[in-house]
Amino acid sequence: MGTVVALGALTRSMAQGTSVVKVINGFPAGGVVDTVSRRVGEGMVVAGYAKSVVVDNRAGAAGRIACTAVKAAVPDGQTLLLTPDTVLSLYPFIYNKLDYDPFRDFRPVSIAALTTDALAVGPMVPDQVKTVRDFMAWAKAHPQQASFGSPGTGSPLHLLGSLLGKESGIQLAHVAYRGAVPGVADLVGGQIAAMVAPTGNFLNFQRSGKLRILGTSGLRRTPFTQEIPTFAEQKYADGYPAEEQWFGFFAPSTTPDVVVAEANKAIVHSLGNRNVVESLAGFGLVAKGSTPDEMTDSLRKQYDNWGRLVKKLGFTAES
Repeated sequence: MGTVVALGALTRSMAQGTSVVKVINGFPAGGVVDTVSRRVGEGMVVAGYAKSVVVDNRAGAAGRIACTAVKAAVPDGQTLLLTPDTVLSLYPFIYNKLDYDPFRDFRPVSIAALTTDALAVGPMVPDQVKTVRDFMAWAKAHPQQASFGSPGTGSPLHLLGSLLGKESGIQLAHVAYRGAVPGVADLVGGQIAAMVAPTGNFLNFQRSGKLRILGTSGLRRTPFTQEIPTFAEQKYADGYPAEEQWFGFFAPSTTPDVVVAEANKAIVHSLGNRNVVESLAGFGLVAKGSTPDEMTDSLRKQYDNWGRLVKKLGFTAES
């Protein structure tokens, strides 16, 4: 009886927006993941879920540090994880040891935004390089400069860059960064030849002519890069999961159903806010909420897809 009363009090507290909610993500401030955390979090305040939302950037280890932190958090709805699905769906196949289990240690709350990945080149690469095939030809002719950055060793972006190189028979040196933001800065500054990151990290620089996006993942061209063909159109990245990549909110595994339901309601409400939708679109993201069950099904599907691809490639964090 005491548990029921306490749970009821917690639910009323959340509904009245009297709590401070912490959203933990594993990437630096200023990037796409950070933007989703902040914009959707602001909408959750408007929805009355919390008095305020604090974003906690636990950058490093390609997002794994944040997962470990949320796994150990009190399951009261006041600590949530915002992460790319791949941190849970891909990493079990490429790391010998993880400090979390993607299905046992977290409860899906809601998908927040759909995303794509892209390959971009900077001023180190000549202007006439406009396609993935062009870049691979340039890389083959300039092996000392043939490199690509990604937001972390063992990340899906690391895998994508390695896959593109392997398909072309070219050894591309991998440069790992603590998130996309510092890598894109080096790309624009001419310190590295290419970068693989969520498409949204490149858009402003693409529009200003400071870098060139050569291809994107996905079944079709994104609404933000209609002029740029997908990898599939260019006959590259065969098998790279393209149907649906997303950022989503998770809670610790023992979070009560009623609390997950309240959090889901607030997130979905936030994603219906025009300001949130437009803000996410500015970073190349499509706002999309889901039920916890829909999110679970999508995660399982992505998990199975990544498992097949990693087995096919023999990819590891050291690849």
